Amino acid sequence: MYVAGASDPPDSGTMRDFRGPREARERRAAPLTGAAARMPGAVRVLLGCLPGLAAVAALALCASGVERAAATRNGPAAADRYAAPRPPIVSRADWLGDDLREQPPPRYDDKVLAVFVHHTDTPNGYDCADVPAILRGVYTGQTGARDWDDIGYNFVVDRCGTIYEGRAGGIDRAVTGAHTQGFNHRTTGIAALGTFTAGVPVPDALTDAIAALAAWKLGDDDTDPRSKVSLVSSNGLSRYAAGATATLPAVAGHDEGYQTSCPGAALTARLPDIRQEAARLQGRPARS
Repeated sequence: MYVAGASDPPDSGTMRDFRGPREARERRAAPLTGAAARMPGAVRVLLGCLPGLAAVAALALCASGVERAAATRNGPAAADRYAAPRPPIVSRADWLGDDLREQPPPRYDDKVLAVFVHHTDTPNGYDCADVPAILRGVYTGQTGARDWDDIGYNFVVDRCGTIYEGRAGGIDRAVTGAHTQGFNHRTTGIAALGTFTAGVPVPDALTDAIAALAAWKLGDDDTDPRSKVSLVSSNGLSRYAAGATATLPAVAGHDEGYQTSCPGAALTARLPDIRQEAARLQGRPARS
């Protein structure tokens, strides 16, 4: 078969609440929280010596400075990254049902750096309502006749723009696929359901869905879909010797990594549009 903790220490950041001689002896204030708790002890003592409104104003200014410093230490905010939301995806349980075969556990990579686009080389004139049955046929062919451990593609997209989960392991995770010889690590394989050789119309719904999926998967590592990335070939049967570093598009056709005509000339011609749309969905500025 091819198998492609200890409790937190007590808070010592407390101050006495001075409300008169008796209260000073009998009462302690609740522990400080937030920015005030992160202030140096000397600053808190100084604030305690200031009269009413002056102390409040000084506290606000100091807290603002502490929050800015904390943000700087923690690095850029999540909003500063270019990312896209996860598009709707049909789970494999919904289309595979009881046809699941026994298989080994999935394997994982640490991240997804690139997307390889494929076509399934199956007929195009299907009704989108029949796609689950078609996918079961693809799954049976790859796990039966080819003796693979699972369907090779991480995702499959039909001509109506519906995205289906392919290989097992979790939609949100960097699952190692079996889709591009030599470059299954740190990549996601997206297959367009159909055959897209020269002259075959490529539906916009299909390319839009591929772009949305690529934008989301590449966003986790803040990868620009229009950029190029470095990938290490794991197999000399690819276009690159085993161990060689290849510089490939972040959204690449299957033929970029392996000697094949996949994903077909018509779909290959749409890859620039897919890259641009994926970058737009990530919120990246347009290039001149």
